[in-house]
Amino acid sequence: MTFEYYISQGADRLRCGYTTGTCAALAAQAAVTLLLTGVAPASASIRTPTGILVQAPVQKPALHGHTATCAIQKDAGDDPDVTAGALVFASVQKQTTSGVTIDGGRGVGRVTKPGLDQPVGAAAINHVPRQMIADAAQKAAAACGYRGGLRVVISLPAGVALAAKTFNPQLGIVGGVSILGTSGIVMPQSVQALLDTIGVQLRMHRAEGAQSVVLSPGNYSKEFLPKLYELYPGLKAVPQVTCANFIGDSLDLAAQAGYQNVLVLSHIGKLVKVAGGILNTHSRFGDCRAELFTAHAALAGASQETARALMEARTTDACIAILDGAGLRAPVLQSLLHAIQRQLSRRAAGRCAVGAATFIAQYGFLGATEEGQRLLEMLGPEARS
Repeated sequence: MTFEYYISQGADRLRCGYTTGTCAALAAQAAVTLLLTGVAPASASIRTPTGILVQAPVQKPALHGHTATCAIQKDAGDDPDVTAGALVFASVQKQTTSGVTIDGGRGVGRVTKPGLDQPVGAAAINHVPRQMIADAAQKAAAACGYRGGLRVVISLPAGVALAAKTFNPQLGIVGGVSILGTSGIVMPQSVQALLDTIGVQLRMHRAEGAQSVVLSPGNYSKEFLPKLYELYPGLKAVPQVTCANFIGDSLDLAAQAGYQNVLVLSHIGKLVKVAGGILNTHSRFGDCRAELFTAHAALAGASQETARALMEARTTDACIAILDGAGLRAPVLQSLLHAIQRQLSRRAAGRCAVGAATFIAQYGFLGATEEGQRLLEMLGPEARS
């Protein structure tokens, strides 16, 4: 049975899926029924926290002694979810204490660092899935006339291998994946899921005492960091969080987490967009790199010929080369960095100090905004001479 719930993104109609938390709740419901009746249901169904009904076939039912186990296959819909197709198992036993006790088994990670949804030592099953599992188990038990306690162990055997493809190792979750979901539904290519991950990392570092953080969009920045450490060795002690294209949203999340200092480190190809007020740097929200270089070059006195060459440039590397040829790199970068600082300060709105530093592979470190330079000097005391 296919989960038929769709959303529209632009011209596309995309099928939603359901979270590992929903799978765990469905599996728990089926396993409780098997434990108390001796017969596994063909399917299980629950309403997610958003009220959407999810029904899924029950797989691999097994009853061994006093333990019943059932599995539900993760359906991620059209989302490229790393756990898509994986089986989520619930094993259920009666217990003498009242209520529902929930733990993680094979392939479900364990929390080793503070600042996450669950305390250190607990299975990485977030609070909403825990409530969903408990509710599903109790409702299934009540339907069978049982009012006693239950112990539920959630496992995801493939999670041991899949965890390496997630952020869990960086978050301090070891041994497997997390059982997640606040709505119970997977939205295709979910922006919220990415922002949730960024927020978790920021809160984790903050819980460990960090007052400052480096936000960087991705691989280019990670590759450049060792070179920046050579210039500012103190930065090695500052946690780095990948923010993808979400510079503005990540700055908001950092401010909400209570950071005092935020340094945005980005390739000029992304950071130049911020000068134009584009704080989500994905190309779907605009690509005005050439236009911004051209406008700021004009402010610096560029000739019409230089302006035309910048407008026709296909890459920011080419823009820098053109500016070098015209002897305008320094004033144009200074103008752009000033505009970038203005936009970042506007977004931070006094909640934290924020600045930016930028680079390009071919030329290395290009410079920093006013506040970015101050942060570099403060956080990396062995500054370059």
